[in-house]
Amino acid sequence: MTTALLGRRVGYSTQQVRDLERLGVLPAAARGPNGYRRYGPHHETALRAYRAMAAALGPVPARRLMPELIDASMEDAAERIDLLHADLAEERSRVREALRGLEVAREEADDDFDEDDAMAIGELAQALGIRSSALRHWEREGLVHPLRSAASARSYGSTAITEARVVAALRSGGYGIPAIARILDQVRAHDRTDEVEVILAERLAALTRRSVALLAAAGHVHDLLVLPVRLRRLEA
Repeated sequence: MTTALLGRRVGYSTQQVRDLERLGVLPAAARGPNGYRRYGPHHETALRAYRAMAAALGPVPARRLMPELIDASMEDAAERIDLLHADLAEERSRVREALRGLEVAREEADDDFDEDDAMAIGELAQALGIRSSALRHWEREGLVHPLRSAASARSYGSTAITEARVVAALRSGGYGIPAIARILDQVRAHDRTDEVEVILAERLAALTRRSVALLAAAGHVHDLLVLPVRLRRLEA
């Protein structure tokens, strides 16, 4: 295939195909007698793998990953894909945990919180899969409001735990500190969690789309890795 034909088959411009080859997303193309690039089935498979990977991870991470996958063994490629799925699963778990936190906070709004159920900063950080420094930063930004003991030790009650869950979920979804602060202010002012629930539900839907795209990308990567073996067998 010519550069233009390959681009048309996958939905990229001629210049995009050249750029992706230069970045190592595509294996280097052979040159014909006239000096023009000539692409084969493995180039198309690599380009389709990148397109799906970009939908799952974003273009920049996909451009960094594809050169590694092209030269990887089947075992190494499978491990990288597994880790990507694990990251998505962990993020999905955090979002669902935030939704559960909102539900619990709504149900227990009028209940007295047992101080024995309060969490120390290390416990909450571990539960959310973040660093303690992140919780301290959120506190400085006014997003999370822990209690302070006489010894100035932080203690996270029901409200602070819910705040931290929401912040963690929104941060993982790409929301900046100012946007999260506005959302939390609205929740506190109107005692409503509807907007946060909508945002988190949309985040779950986006994660599902990314997971499906990653499944498609994994199939293309598999085809890319086994195609040279098939071609050698045909040539033999």
